[in-house]
Amino acid sequence: MAIQTTEPVVAEYNKNDEEEKKIILREYRALLKSLKESLKKGDKALLRHAFEIAVEAHRDMRRKSGEPYILHPLAVARIVVEEIGLGVNSAICALLHDTVEDTEITLEDIGREFNPYIAKIIDGLTKISNVVDIKADTTIQAENFRKILLTLADDPRVILIKLADRLHNMRTLESMSRDKQLKISSETTYIYSPLAHRLGLYEIKSEMEDLALKYTQPDVYQEIAQGLKETKRERSRYINEFIKPIKEELAGNGFDFEIYGRPKAIHSILNKMKKKQVTFEEVYDLFAIRVILKSPLDKEKEDCWKVYSIVTNFYHPSTERLRDWISVPKGNGYEALHTTVMGPGGKWVEVQIRTDRMNEIAEKGLAAHWKYKEGAPSAQESKLDSFLKHLRDILNNPDTDTIDFIQDFKLDLFTEEIYIYTPKGDMRVLPKGATALDFAFDIHTQLGMRCIGAKVNHKLVPLSYHLNSGDQVEVITSSKQNPSEDWLSFLITAKAKSRVKNYLKDDKRKIAEDGKEVLKKKLEQMNVTMSQHNLSELVHFYKKTSTLDLFYAIAVGSVDLKDVNDLSIYGDKFLHTKEVKLDIKNADESNIKTRGKGAEVIIFGERSDKVLYKLAQCCQPIPGDDVFGFVTSGEGLKVHRTDCPNAAQLLANYGHRIVKTKWAKNKEISFLTGVRIIGLDDVGVIQKITNVISGELKLNMRSLSIDSKDGIFEGNIMVYVHDREELNNFCNKLGALEGISKIERIEHIEP
Repeated sequence: MAIQTTEPVVAEYNKNDEEEKKIILREYRALLKSLKESLKKGDKALLRHAFEIAVEAHRDMRRKSGEPYILHPLAVARIVVEEIGLGVNSAICALLHDTVEDTEITLEDIGREFNPYIAKIIDGLTKISNVVDIKADTTIQAENFRKILLTLADDPRVILIKLADRLHNMRTLESMSRDKQLKISSETTYIYSPLAHRLGLYEIKSEMEDLALKYTQPDVYQEIAQGLKETKRERSRYINEFIKPIKEELAGNGFDFEIYGRPKAIHSILNKMKKKQVTFEEVYDLFAIRVILKSPLDKEKEDCWKVYSIVTNFYHPSTERLRDWISVPKGNGYEALHTTVMGPGGKWVEVQIRTDRMNEIAEKGLAAHWKYKEGAPSAQESKLDSFLKHLRDILNNPDTDTIDFIQDFKLDLFTEEIYIYTPKGDMRVLPKGATALDFAFDIHTQLGMRCIGAKVNHKLVPLSYHLNSGDQVEVITSSKQNPSEDWLSFLITAKAKSRVKNYLKDDKRKIAEDGKEVLKKKLEQMNVTMSQHNLSELVHFYKKTSTLDLFYAIAVGSVDLKDVNDLSIYGDKFLHTKEVKLDIKNADESNIKTRGKGAEVIIFGERSDKVLYKLAQCCQPIPGDDVFGFVTSGEGLKVHRTDCPNAAQLLANYGHRIVKTKWAKNKEISFLTGVRIIGLDDVGVIQKITNVISGELKLNMRSLSIDSKDGIFEGNIMVYVHDREELNNFCNKLGALEGISKIERIEHIEP
């Protein structure tokens, strides 16, 4: 088997100058039309001026698709206005967002032509672009994300425009090379979609995730998209049957409303398939019913509960799946009543009930908050303000410059919320799974530092106790208490973790200074500079999490600096790994069985070099899988599937280590893979299975294990196959056997 590179086939762009001018003018007029109701005196002239500057600045620039570049800022401006709900100033910023970075126009020019406020936002957008789009190493990339979040805390509109920019890039990703598609998609799922989620932009978040899935797992995306298309007519018929009695009752009660069914996002459906381990056909909730009410602010809550009562008069609800986000809105301001009811034909159906105002907040998030700020309940404002305050609080810590910061913060962004009360009845919002110690840190850092226990609902509990929504918590402290390293094993909030890590690092820093000096002298002897890039290579080489850990390990003698010589050096730069030419016998023989001596295994990049490589154990790729190569220090190239659980993190944070890869045909090598099989425990079932493997398909089987209980058997079969096509054929043959109910590929194979 070999790995080769390919570029995407893109339809050739062929428009003449006149056609392009018409398209550009049409897009500008559409932007103007979407702003029509909010334009004040002088706004139209300012917008036209910004448009003309952008057109002139990008006059000779084109996108990868061949289109004039100006269509990109125009599209971003339309997303900002139409899909996020911002106004003319933000539209001007969107039109000009690439001018400072890509052209000779300066921030001073923009400040003179418009105003300092617009210049400040464009400055923020330029800084984000500069830090995200470079090929940064791990530590720098985490610092870049920290800067993005700092910008969010300073002026959220910068991030909203950046999200619009990223969304349009995702919509036009088809013209990019395969490696760029993977990198941009992974960055999107790793940081941008969680941010959109936290800011309440659910529509944008869902579209970003679906588009990322389209490029990282195209086969899976197409399979679900096709399934939705094929079941559309049947789904529409069912939705109409479901909503008919509700619609009549709502109209009879004098409600002004909309009711409709909405298909769920492809990414969301895939998550359900994975979580419940079911096929597309077995996912029952492919859609949700949405009821949107036109209600005055003081009647919203009452009307939503009335609608809930009407729905549950017709269909029995699942009491476990009622979500009341009207009484207690989510941290990002989302308000709605969600219930799941048993519909016709014994199918569970999710029903979402909300008002016009709530719906706009659900779709436009943060921007809609500003629109409704005057008349909205004070709790809405305080939730938004408390999130931004929480964000600033975390980011003010000087040690938020390593990759674990992003992991911790992403947990805060994406996790479900619980609502905890202080002894005085004040409510605090925490991520699901938060502990009593997380709660103490959420109240105040010093309270967390001195916490020795807590009383939950008047009962004494340890620091690691996991809180539930509605708990009332009293923190118990001691002046003799200090944080310890084991706290990090059960803390889950970014704020608490960063404070504890900062405390623990103080002593470590002093010792690490000695290690830093030792390393500096060693590198000087080798004529190598102690640059950020080289330090990052050493951190990865010694399998440490940060430069501080590396310096500390050197100081206490737990790493041997003689090993540094194993890294090849050219001038003052470390290479990522040695370039090695090896036969197949030096590859990962535990996972590859060869039928020919010296068979060539992998070809990558633009050349045809044999290289040291391993198949990643976390996803166990085989030929035919969509894969990428990840260059490691010391272990050569590791090949991962693009749907690997670790793919998003690797592609987003280690862009410079990614190698474009694709399998080439070679039937000389067999790869170990496995399937999990479930069925009815019947006489002769194992014989049928082995007949398919050895007799019909003549596959080499390594192991077969079967466990039977209560008439159902589960088994794991490990076989050697040449490629994914052979694996799929194997699964189809097994699936055709009588009594077999489920077959799935084993994702992780223990070495």
